[in-house]
Amino acid sequence: MLNFTKIKIISIYFIFLFLAFFAFLNIFSNENLPLKKKVNLGLDLQGGSYLLLEIDTNPLIKERLQDKVIDIKKFLRKNNFSYNSFKINENSINFIIGDDNTNKFQNLFFSKKDNLINPYIDQYRAHQLDLVVENKNYKIEFSKYGLLTLNNAAVKQSIEIVRRRIDDLGTKEPTIIQRGEKRIVVELPGLKDPSRIKSLLGKTAQLNFRLVTDKDNDFGSEKMTLDDGEEAIVNKKIIMSGENLIDAQPRVDSQTNKPMVFFSLDRYGAQKFGKVTTNNVGKRLAIVLDNQIISAPVIREAITGGSGSISGNFSFQQVTDLALLLRSGALPTPINIVEERTVGPDLGKDSIISGTISLVIGFALVVLYMFYKYRFFGLIANISLISNLLMLVGVLTILEATLTLPGIAGIILTVGMAVDANVLIFERIREELRTEKSIIHAFDMGYSRAKITVLDANLTTLLATIILFFFGSGPVKGFAVTLGIGIITTLFSAYFIARHLTSSYVLKNKESVKL
Repeated sequence: MLNFTKIKIISIYFIFLFLAFFAFLNIFSNENLPLKKKVNLGLDLQGGSYLLLEIDTNPLIKERLQDKVIDIKKFLRKNNFSYNSFKINENSINFIIGDDNTNKFQNLFFSKKDNLINPYIDQYRAHQLDLVVENKNYKIEFSKYGLLTLNNAAVKQSIEIVRRRIDDLGTKEPTIIQRGEKRIVVELPGLKDPSRIKSLLGKTAQLNFRLVTDKDNDFGSEKMTLDDGEEAIVNKKIIMSGENLIDAQPRVDSQTNKPMVFFSLDRYGAQKFGKVTTNNVGKRLAIVLDNQIISAPVIREAITGGSGSISGNFSFQQVTDLALLLRSGALPTPINIVEERTVGPDLGKDSIISGTISLVIGFALVVLYMFYKYRFFGLIANISLISNLLMLVGVLTILEATLTLPGIAGIILTVGMAVDANVLIFERIREELRTEKSIIHAFDMGYSRAKITVLDANLTTLLATIILFFFGSGPVKGFAVTLGIGIITTLFSAYFIARHLTSSYVLKNKESVKL
């Protein structure tokens, strides 16, 4: 029926005003408003930087294989295998087993019971490790499933750390997503010079503390060079790693007036650091970042408070970046920049102007046509159309969505679909008026019978947008989001707002209504 209850009317306009309120937030500056929400402009609209990163998992594979060496040797000794020529290559562990023990080794290696090496995974899934045997030469390497698991874990961890580093720089609304097996897309709207970001993302930031020594030991040593060119022999034994770091902040040394990094450790790190500095007063402690010594101070007294500082010939910018790297944590693998693009703000401005002009022209033509074709009911359709756009922008604002050129295309398409819904309804009403004597009944039947057609058309499109959202990426998802929300607001505006306005007019002017 055309009658609306008061509760229904209040609900309709409450929803509209609520969403319209958020839409208008985009007009005003958010600095003085309690709600700081708005639709953000994407890279193609405001300019910025695009980086395509690729993780290098080769060092991680070797590290993970090294972690399994002790377990493999225990496994061999436990089962009385005599072995020799044990070595680790870039992507495999190789050794030779005497006698012909191939079948015995394979049965034990893949058994459910003996799972030190390769925990049993049910028969429908691949094992983490593969075993290749050629004569008496045994090679253990990661299987396809193992590599895929390793890559996915490394990419997800890298995304989180990349996000922390970028967020600490204050970059607004970055887009950081996985693409493929090993790649990460980073979009930084509004950032004209990505050199600092590139510098930060290119560092693994693996921090460790080692003692400077003058003689070799069981753990071995290696020669490293400090920033000032001084050479130092550093113990390979890691006293403490960056995993024990809680926080790192840039400070200025009150005595020398030089910038430094002040860091604090967790409880375990504080105990370990306190013990080492107590036992090695007078010795030098090398602070190593990504296999390079950044500082090698002399331990003048025991440091037991769980905090310390890193100083050297740093600028304040370098100290700030170093603190940021330490806070965000170490990347699990090195990252390489394989593609870089910069979109200028002028191009983004041109895109906004072009998109706005096309939207305004299309909207104006639709408004004029609807008013010419349906007179007063065309005015109602136009009010419904404006309401639709306000609600669409309101929903995007609540979601703090990022608007791109494909997103603008989705809004323009929404305008066309909203008009299509009203045209279908009004044409159906005209057909009913030819056979019905009651105007009220004709309008009611027109809305009811057009509902199936309108729903079929919009729900089919909504299904397509859902498929685009889940299987598309980047701009395609942006288009799917705006169009999907636009379909829902279109149905709401056509069957609630426009229908209520139509019913109010028809009930008051039932004797003189013409369509």
